[in-house]
Amino acid sequence: MGQPRVDAVDDAGLRLGVPPGEDVVVDVLLDERRIWSFWVQRDTGPDPDGPADARLVAWPAPLRTFLSGHTRLTVAEHVSGRVLHDAERRFGTGEERIAVVNEAGKPLGIDKSGRMAQTFDTRSAEHVGPLLDAVEEVLRALREAGIEAFVAYGTLLGAVREQRLIGHDSDADLGYVSRHTHPVDVVRESFALQRRLTDMGYTVVRYSGAAFRIDVREADGSWRGLDLFGGYLDAGRLFLMGEVGVPFEPEWVFPLGEATLEGRSVPVPARPEKLLEAMYGPSWRVPDPAYQFSTPPWVQRALNGWFRGTRVHREAWERRYSTAEGRRPEQEPSELARAVAASLGSDGRVVDLGAGNGRDALWLARQGLEVTAYDFVVRGATEARAAAQAEGLRLDVEPLNLHEWRSVLAVGATEARRGAARGGPRALMARHLADSTTAGGRDVLWRLCSMALRSGGQLHLEHWVRGGSAEHPGHRRLSPALVRRELEARGARIVHEEKYERTTVDSDDTRTIGRVVAQWHD
Repeated sequence: MGQPRVDAVDDAGLRLGVPPGEDVVVDVLLDERRIWSFWVQRDTGPDPDGPADARLVAWPAPLRTFLSGHTRLTVAEHVSGRVLHDAERRFGTGEERIAVVNEAGKPLGIDKSGRMAQTFDTRSAEHVGPLLDAVEEVLRALREAGIEAFVAYGTLLGAVREQRLIGHDSDADLGYVSRHTHPVDVVRESFALQRRLTDMGYTVVRYSGAAFRIDVREADGSWRGLDLFGGYLDAGRLFLMGEVGVPFEPEWVFPLGEATLEGRSVPVPARPEKLLEAMYGPSWRVPDPAYQFSTPPWVQRALNGWFRGTRVHREAWERRYSTAEGRRPEQEPSELARAVAASLGSDGRVVDLGAGNGRDALWLARQGLEVTAYDFVVRGATEARAAAQAEGLRLDVEPLNLHEWRSVLAVGATEARRGAARGGPRALMARHLADSTTAGGRDVLWRLCSMALRSGGQLHLEHWVRGGSAEHPGHRRLSPALVRRELEARGARIVHEEKYERTTVDSDDTRTIGRVVAQWHD
């Protein structure tokens, strides 16, 4: 039986010879550092220009932006170490050595989710120390709340198999099995835990009704996610967020045992191998940096229905912003931001709904305005917030999920209170938010605006009307008549409407944009 080989390398990707047989995972290294891993059969497609066994794998989109210049390219089997290719290569038109780093110069790699991230194999013990401290502190807080939590997923795998964080992983995971047996009670418990951790000073970003992320700052200032997944046992089956739904015995979880992680003792399930098999299959002992979760559709539907209705398109947005990590949003502000600034003068307050990478919010703060930027994925505005802090500007970044009533009502009430207390001119700005959510999301967006602007201020809105193509998952055209009808149904008065043509800078993509100004007061 033959072995995989690399036949050619070009700017499009790797051209392989893959004889029929067992699939293997290979690592791609640039200048001796692992950047990406893939399976030679599962993750490739037929190469129409090659022989019968020829396969082609394209460079991942997050990596392509870095591939301009020279590098030593090595392709090697992950488990055996057998080298398929090792040579100096040039990509694109660049003349320098290729450096896969963020703007701060910190090395990046492609993690298990296909995102560019600072994987653990690029971090020192000093760097990850604060993350491990946070793991211990969160576990202690959960114990005090009556929750017997344990390390889970990749963190459990690393502790049991290698006694360390897995090099190709990029976050830490905790899990717990609730004593409750109904999804509603599990959700209530998860929100109570979120409030407890928020009171301790942690920034928490909710994924679903039973899972959330705790943001932890590492020793060099980088942010790292600590995920907490809730679950429960019912009729001999374990359901755990993160795609587990398998027959399971309570004694495989309790009482908790212990394992070693980076020299520290951490709690694990009583039979950790049982949970690892449920998470990664029977081959969990074999390292696989390109592992992909495969969940039975009925388990996915069950978890979606019970816990995950609030996560529409979140993974796509997380992936989008991960590629921009470390880059300051220095683009020119949008025309809508300029119009809002002109309407307020120099001492107003702006609430930027769906702020994205924060470029408009940062620009508005630089005009002397007080700004709060809300977004589904707050990591997108991390660099804008850092720039504002360095410049002493009034810019806060907060989470908002239009598919979670707790979030919408809390933000609406907060902004209504702030507006009444502050007085003066204020505006809510929503640029391409209404056309990036569902009909249900729009309905609660209008309700939020109604709450926040009853005592004064205006909503400045832009949306896609026609022409061009969708820019991201969930992006849809909205007719001005529909937007007007929905706003008026929520009590708004339209004070200005217009349409204009906009051409994308890097293409000939021309689209019609609708702009609306509305208010809820006389």
